[in-house]
Amino acid sequence: MRLSDARPERLLIYHKPLGELVTRSDPQGRPTVFSRLPPGRWVAVGRLDINSSGLLLLTDSGELANRLMHPRYAIEREYAVRVQGTLNRQDLEKLARGVHLDDGPAAFERITPADERGAPSANRWYRVVLREGRKREVRRMFEAVGARVSRLIRVRYGSIELPRDLAPGQWRELANTVKLQKL
Repeated sequence: MRLSDARPERLLIYHKPLGELVTRSDPQGRPTVFSRLPPGRWVAVGRLDINSSGLLLLTDSGELANRLMHPRYAIEREYAVRVQGTLNRQDLEKLARGVHLDDGPAAFERITPADERGAPSANRWYRVVLREGRKREVRRMFEAVGARVSRLIRVRYGSIELPRDLAPGQWRELANTVKLQKL
């Protein structure tokens, strides 16, 4: 809850590039998402690992961050995932039914092969949707069926999509957080 209603909670969308960490500082001196943001006390809504890119939400409200991250709200997170090789129908069904990870069972809400126009490739793209965000969950799920993720991009968080015109390393403030009611 805010001390003053005069200053509403703020929400940024950020296009996290590969190679940035979602941490305030890194002892190894690697770049962090917070170095590119406007002044303020920003809280990351979830994380993307150093080898993942895409949509990252940040807010100046711990309460809002909790509402957006807490598993009981079951907010969808959608990813574009490039996997080395092709998954067969049984692999896709297993990922949708659920696989066992070291921290418990996990299943994709949806998994669909992405459009495959063009020349044959050793890699295939899939769209996957989860309703929680455990550490490296998408990568670990694919590993559970013997697949290796070579690219992972978060493209949507709830009703908020990564804008096509937002380049990696850029951020944009959402004009009003009313949209969050629909998440």
